[in-house]
Amino acid sequence: MRKIFLLTFFATIFFCSDLTAQDKHFTQYFAVPTLTNPALAGAFRGRYRMGIVRRDQWRQTLETPYVTFAGGVDVRFDTDHNRGVSDAVGVGLSFFNDKVDDSGFRTTQMALSGAYHKALDDSGVHYLTLGGQMAVNQRSVNYENLTFEDQYNGTSGFTLPTGEILPENNFAFFDVALGLNYTFSPSHRTTFYLGGAVHHLLEPNVSFLAANPDVSISIPEDNKLFRKYTGLLAARFPAGNQLFIIPRALIQIQGPHIEINAGSNVRIALGDYTPFALHVGGWARPVKNADNTFGLDAVVAMLGIEFDNLLFGFSYDLNLDDLAIPGPRRSSFELSIAYLGNFENEEILCPKF
Repeated sequence: MRKIFLLTFFATIFFCSDLTAQDKHFTQYFAVPTLTNPALAGAFRGRYRMGIVRRDQWRQTLETPYVTFAGGVDVRFDTDHNRGVSDAVGVGLSFFNDKVDDSGFRTTQMALSGAYHKALDDSGVHYLTLGGQMAVNQRSVNYENLTFEDQYNGTSGFTLPTGEILPENNFAFFDVALGLNYTFSPSHRTTFYLGGAVHHLLEPNVSFLAANPDVSISIPEDNKLFRKYTGLLAARFPAGNQLFIIPRALIQIQGPHIEINAGSNVRIALGDYTPFALHVGGWARPVKNADNTFGLDAVVAMLGIEFDNLLFGFSYDLNLDDLAIPGPRRSSFELSIAYLGNFENEEILCPKF
């Protein structure tokens, strides 16, 4: 009954949440790990994993803040090779939706990930994983929310018809990603992860004009989606009977942009026999922008509550580049929920937060 309730709960949030996206960006990227690297599908010691994350960005400065929502589920299947440990296959399905309310510009993606986890020894200390992902993306815009210069009537507002030639307001494109991950587990309480991924491998054209060749407008040549290169280093190791240290570093490079997220979480068990644990953490996010400037974009604080194999996470991003500007500071909030099913033992088994 508990599993049925949890599945119903996740489905309700997934389909009934107020889905409202720039290019997807999450501070708690580990809540839906296959969005970061398809090789992480099934990279845990359990049977299945579910996660959702919702990001609310710049509510203090925008009347309609950016809201991004993502969810995913992945399953691990062990294979029987008649030896001490087994290889494994991971399959994952993920979804994200992102919308800018002022223009109705929306991006929606549904992605299928698959990974093969190859045991490099008979004791399960070393695993090498190759993963791939196929995704269908849809982009749309609401022209009724846009106004153009020729619509201004000279006195009271933008009431005239426009002479702009507008293409169809939605199109879809196919996307491909590849990932590699190495896992080193010298003990059941200590694990290290090192991986990388390449997203937008085919560099799809994301222009509304390119998707509508009947429109007689020259198409700019710079509308291809840059390949995104991602590197991830994470670890989990004990610092006592009831304390785990979980450091992480994520780097993403896409065209002229570079983003780094680096920091650590600490898991504190609230007793020897209680299913409760507390997660606290913080990290920094330096970035390099298209104007070739490099600086600290934000600092992040995070709090998580773990009950058995159900986890709730809350994070707060404070943008430092606006501290000298009068008025509200830009900040972002994220809420995540994760569930890991069919534990192999009672130890913390994967980087949950």
